[in-house]
Amino acid sequence: MRYKRVLLKLSGAALAGGDKTNTFHREAIEHITTEVLSLVDVGVQVVMVVGGGNIFRGNLASQWEIEQAEADNMGMLGTIINGVLMRAVLESKGVKVRLTTALPNPAVAEPYIRLRAIRHLEKGRVVICAGGMGQPFVTTDYPAVQRALETRCQAVLVAKNGIDGIYNADPNIDDSARRYDTLSTEQALREDLRAMDQQALILARDHKLPVHVFDFDQRGIARRLCIGEDVGTLVTSGVSSRLAPEEAP
Repeated sequence: MRYKRVLLKLSGAALAGGDKTNTFHREAIEHITTEVLSLVDVGVQVVMVVGGGNIFRGNLASQWEIEQAEADNMGMLGTIINGVLMRAVLESKGVKVRLTTALPNPAVAEPYIRLRAIRHLEKGRVVICAGGMGQPFVTTDYPAVQRALETRCQAVLVAKNGIDGIYNADPNIDDSARRYDTLSTEQALREDLRAMDQQALILARDHKLPVHVFDFDQRGIARRLCIGEDVGTLVTSGVSSRLAPEEAP
């Protein structure tokens, strides 16, 4: 087993199934549940951070002519709604879950306390961390890395929808674009390759925390990754960047 404790970072769009007309998509949520179950079944301890973009995106502040801080507050509340949903669905499948939040909301979740979260993991519970950092002006990526470090996770799994890693060019417009098998954090930062928010990547680099970027639409991929299969793109400090072999025509 490569990893026994990981943080799974999901976008809010993952719950919407990639369809901007939906807030929640039943098949997409069932897929997320199945993937988390596949990790729990092989003994992997799971921390989850879910974005809130399916409910409200902080970058809409300028369009709505409201302060960024207010928009970010709405986005953080959106992550709590998504956390409640994921807790409910996972528990309906027999998974023990604890929802924690950085924003005080005792009616629906317990406050995030680092050592308590670790204790939940040791008891086999999935821990969902919602509410970001509890402060505006921070993307969901940064608290994902910070919570991973705080709860002693061995890696961050960045689940993408419809793209299987990080490329050296935009694969939607450049047919010659190739995926990286491994990518040094230094190159990702230098070339702004959009693996994650840059501040999140710097934090991961400084603490030598591996970040895996992969296509979450593939069934069983998170389990395969934790078992030891090389999928997607591994972003970490001190590795040589290596492109995936070109596919035969």
